[in-house]
Amino acid sequence: MKKFSLLLLFVISIFFSACDSTIDTGAKEVKYDREVCERCKMILSERNYAVQLINPSNGKRYYYDDIGCAILWFDEEHIEWEKDAIIYVADVQTGEWINAYEAFWTYGAVTPMDFGFSANKYKQEDKENFSYNYVRDRVLGKPQ
Repeated sequence: MKKFSLLLLFVISIFFSACDSTIDTGAKEVKYDREVCERCKMILSERNYAVQLINPSNGKRYYYDDIGCAILWFDEEHIEWEKDAIIYVADVQTGEWINAYEAFWTYGAVTPMDFGFSANKYKQEDKENFSYNYVRDRVLGKPQ
């Protein structure tokens, strides 16, 4: 009976520890030339324009080859958690993952889906810098 009690205690402790797990919301390495864009189904190959977003409620990740695809996916699929989404974009110069909302966006790049926006970790003194909300509105065709 003592063995059964110990086994039961062990099972219950595992159950409760599993319920307490946290969702990983950090950027992860992408398997380039293997991951597929959630919207356009093209293979992610251009490291400096890639996007990964995370649903904060369940930790599910989605990958995109261009910020425009991510923005349109939110709109076309009527994603309710868009405002809560965690969005990482690759810095166009280094490929480092940065927060899309904190990035300095510039226009005029040749991007995989030709939306033209690139993310920068630091403000670009020689170019006009935009916010994520500006990029979103422009991709969706909303007036500025």
